[in-house]
Amino acid sequence: MFGLGTIINTAAILAGGVLGALFGRFLSDSAQDTLTKVCGVSTLFIAITGALEQMLSVEGNTIVSSGAMLIIGCLAIGGVIGETLNIEGAFERFGEWLKRKTGNAKDKGFVNAFVTASLTVCIGAMAIVGSIQDGLTGDYSILATKAVLDLIIIMVMSCSLGKGAVFSAIPVAVLQGGMTALAGLLKPVMTEGALANLSLVGNVLIFCVGINLVWGKKVKVANLLPAILAAVAAAFLTI
Repeated sequence: MFGLGTIINTAAILAGGVLGALFGRFLSDSAQDTLTKVCGVSTLFIAITGALEQMLSVEGNTIVSSGAMLIIGCLAIGGVIGETLNIEGAFERFGEWLKRKTGNAKDKGFVNAFVTASLTVCIGAMAIVGSIQDGLTGDYSILATKAVLDLIIIMVMSCSLGKGAVFSAIPVAVLQGGMTALAGLLKPVMTEGALANLSLVGNVLIFCVGINLVWGKKVKVANLLPAILAAVAAAFLTI
């Protein structure tokens, strides 16, 4: 069944959000703050690991690094485009709309939880590769693996940030479902080089999410999302 991977992933996020909201009610404000920091630190290390896998390679007895200019260029281009379009503002407006429509108008942390959780589970090579694979062959194994990871992440975020995190299931369903439907068109674009670039820049963006979790909102991560498109484009410019 094509699209089953996105269904499983969405269901896992919903389950994680419900479990997190239930457990979160029993945590003190101090415990929730600590859990937020723990989630942030974990996100930072996951992102660092993913980025270094793409940046570092062994040539003989020497460790060689690459990709620094790619990161700088893509983030700069993506940041200018994102700020011009104000993608972060669009995310927040949608979050505000969801907050009102779901009866959570008094929840001050709803929008932040929604935006932070959405960026965490939507950015990354697994979402793109898994969606394309599901659309082309019906193999949902990558998205099923991602679903397990997302369940844990959203459960923790729902405990610490609030119930807004569970609504990250919406952008996941839309984005991954859309990529599954358009898999035939996307496959030629997602070459090995494009996926490597996407993974590197995507992990840098996830690192920025971790920064916001630990130190408060310092980076408008949504406004950097066009950097992912720039990273894919760069793979074809450097052939």
